[in-house]
Amino acid sequence: MRTTSSTRDLARRRRPALAATALLACTALIAGCGGGSGDSADGDGGSGGDGGKITLRIGTFGSFGYDNENGAKLYAEYEKLHPNIKIVESNVADGQKYWDTLKLRLSRNSGLADIQAVEVGYIAEATGPTMGSKWVDLSKTGGADTSAFLDWKVRQATTPDGKVIGLGTDIGPMAICYNKDLFAKAKLPTDREQVAKLWAGDWAKFVATGKTYQRNAPAGTAFHDSASGLFNAVLSSQPRQYADDKGELDWENSPGVKTAWNLAVDAAGSGITAKLRQFDEKGTWNAGFKNNRFATVACPSWMTGIIKDQAGPANQGKWDIAAPPVAGNWGGSFLAVPKAGKHAEEAAKLAAWLTAPEQHAKVFGVNGNIPSTKDTLASPAVQNAKIAYFGDTPVGRIYSSAAAGITPAPVSRHDGQVKTFITDNGILDIEQRGTSPEKAWENVRKLVEDKIAR
Repeated sequence: MRTTSSTRDLARRRRPALAATALLACTALIAGCGGGSGDSADGDGGSGGDGGKITLRIGTFGSFGYDNENGAKLYAEYEKLHPNIKIVESNVADGQKYWDTLKLRLSRNSGLADIQAVEVGYIAEATGPTMGSKWVDLSKTGGADTSAFLDWKVRQATTPDGKVIGLGTDIGPMAICYNKDLFAKAKLPTDREQVAKLWAGDWAKFVATGKTYQRNAPAGTAFHDSASGLFNAVLSSQPRQYADDKGELDWENSPGVKTAWNLAVDAAGSGITAKLRQFDEKGTWNAGFKNNRFATVACPSWMTGIIKDQAGPANQGKWDIAAPPVAGNWGGSFLAVPKAGKHAEEAAKLAAWLTAPEQHAKVFGVNGNIPSTKDTLASPAVQNAKIAYFGDTPVGRIYSSAAAGITPAPVSRHDGQVKTFITDNGILDIEQRGTSPEKAWENVRKLVEDKIAR
């Protein structure tokens, strides 16, 4: 959930410049140029001491579903409940660049938004010794009921000394989204139950289905969008991913990484992918939805919002959702409040409200982000939910069933960075540049050695 199209930054229609100097340049990556977090719209610093309005700034990536344009309009609802609050969201495409910029600003204690989203791939680093002390303890400030969240979600955001630095927004139970029109033209079944049987129990069957598709593929189409996306999907279902049981990085010895890598390499070499980089800054991947360039995409719950926004009205009703080969969890995020913010108490209250069960249900109904609160997951509002874009697809039943099968893997503080190296510098080179798998693996290994201090 990280990219922009030429006209929209996911669900928010932003166009941030993501140049190589983004970490130091004056950009809109997190909180905008100039003043620090909490600045009001007119640049007066956002002070609420005289009864004036307080501006709360939220830094996000991807599609969180809170916004007033394409989301659940939660910002407008909160502003109506709190007339002295104005909410401004800064949303960017690339999750890795977002995180790199956030780390830099945390180290300087400046330029931060009042609330910062943190993706699960980076939460272990956020709770670690370098950053853990820089966040507000949301178990004590803001009024959140941390017992409402899935227990493992709370543990992920808890520091070694017991501070809860993030409130769960969503989780990412896996499914497969597929284009029914393209499946029909390729002489594959279109009924979601029959489609799921094609690959039930084994990601290798999914790759095999892709080879079958390509034999009858409509001109200019591929079975799957991206070998890197397939890697992430397969790895999401593995009990061992980047970390060992102690939470230490051990990616080279991980059976899960090797399984996901081999299947992604097979897919790339077999020509069943569109060779796209997911969430690319140019919007090529986004355009692929609209132009029907691929028939399937690995589809954690948050991906449904991306499909809706990027495939657009012309393709409504063409996409359906089937069960994945194996249950897994790809993604999911948290809202955290930096201590350096100007309005930490007000920000904590807003973070607690945005992640409360009632708001989780509203976001799911519009954007498909599966809640990380226990009661919401089990509620009729989620279990019976459908998303208009997907017609009569029982979206709630599919994803809540997938969520029940999630067994979280251990995470290390370097997972997010290693994932980027493997997908963007390893698999993508195989797919787009013809690099040999052996050379690509070695390139990833060198990047990890050079860039990650352990």
